Amino acid sequence: MNIVIAGAGKLGYKLAESFSLEQTNLTIIDINEDSLENVASTLDVLTVEGNAVWVSVLEQANVRRADLFIAVTSSDEINILASSLAKRLGCEKVIARVRNPGYGNQLDMLKKNFNVDYIANPDLEMAKEVARYLLKGYSIHVENFAQGRVIMVDFRVRSLKGIAGNRICDLDLPKGTLIAAILRDNETIIPDGQSLLQSSDVIYVIGKRQPINNFSKQFGAVIRRNPVRRVMILGGGRAGYHLAHRLLQSNIQVKIIEQDRARCEYLVENLKGALVIHGDGTDRHLLAEEKSDEMDALISMTGLDEENLLLALLGKKLGISKVIAKVSRPNYVPIIEQLGIDLAVNPVLIVAGDILRFVQGGIVVSLSLLLQGQADVLEVIAQEDSQIVDKPLTELRLPKGIIIGAIVHDCDVRIPDGSAKISSGDRVIVFCLHSELATLEKLLHSRKRGILNELWHNRKSPR
Repeated sequence: MNIVIAGAGKLGYKLAESFSLEQTNLTIIDINEDSLENVASTLDVLTVEGNAVWVSVLEQANVRRADLFIAVTSSDEINILASSLAKRLGCEKVIARVRNPGYGNQLDMLKKNFNVDYIANPDLEMAKEVARYLLKGYSIHVENFAQGRVIMVDFRVRSLKGIAGNRICDLDLPKGTLIAAILRDNETIIPDGQSLLQSSDVIYVIGKRQPINNFSKQFGAVIRRNPVRRVMILGGGRAGYHLAHRLLQSNIQVKIIEQDRARCEYLVENLKGALVIHGDGTDRHLLAEEKSDEMDALISMTGLDEENLLLALLGKKLGISKVIAKVSRPNYVPIIEQLGIDLAVNPVLIVAGDILRFVQGGIVVSLSLLLQGQADVLEVIAQEDSQIVDKPLTELRLPKGIIIGAIVHDCDVRIPDGSAKISSGDRVIVFCLHSELATLEKLLHSRKRGILNELWHNRKSPR
């Protein structure tokens, strides 16, 4: 599979890193020589220096023979035009990143008229992620799989009774639950029965809703509903705008604090129903004056990671129930969550997961990139020719970095043991370290192409 990525920034690098595990030929285009050198020094890619809307540059990148072109430069207009040109030159599928909210109501028109297959908006997708978390209203972080039949909850071990200092095999876990992953010292671990749990760990538990509730009650971590009615957003940029818009549609009271007066005027004009305040979100007197301690949630979405971290910690100190921070650097995510902040959201990881899911088509139903991309949680439809079908799990000899978390067969959810078998058409929830993704792909397909190449081979139509 031949892939060309225009833009060697954070998202371009993350995508290149993800695709590099496949049997792919990667080419990166960027106008900045230093950015290209940074990518080429760590990944096996070809680089082309130049503007992605110049046909000569696209020709040099061999776009005519590319299966996939992804434009993620800092300019929306360049991304749309470069993708359109790549398609006209013969590239099979093209993706463009578009961030300006002004394009929000015309994305379908852009796709149709410029012949772009998929448009990714990091700020919008991040806003959706935060809104989903807030609207669920749980006291802890819950993820849903298999159309809600399977849930994953993360618990801090120090908040659980009788777990720290024990091996997993020594715990009397409720039937139908599985500790599928551990976060320890910013590193993701796929555990086995001999794994010893430490008080500083965060564990990811998967199962059906009732067994998960039994787990929380047994170990003293109650999952309760905390409905969110009042939200304060610090920072009225693109992500703050999208989030406020979605919350207002759900009849939630929204208060935005923004430093830039012109931006405040834009927000007032375009967010009917939101209370927009011109001021500095780091000003404790202003926060007190605006009764921040009466808010159900505080979301810090300024342009500075460090400022978001400090504001989120301040929100926790003020006693706000849910505190969320936006971070642009993935390595900040585990640090922030270990400090007790409820959720750290990174637009790069979120949109990278969306793009990978689009490319992977119907076999991979959902994909979450966890913890700097160290691990993936995939919901996969088992294919008839897959090596994982009709064999006991013990015969698959899964490496330590892969664990089957759940199997959904004809609406029946099973937390598998070694004797369990996967049938064609089953939904399988898999936890996989990023370093073991290539191994997982060999198991999911009988051929050696890998998921992306196999899917692309099946999806391509004759030119």
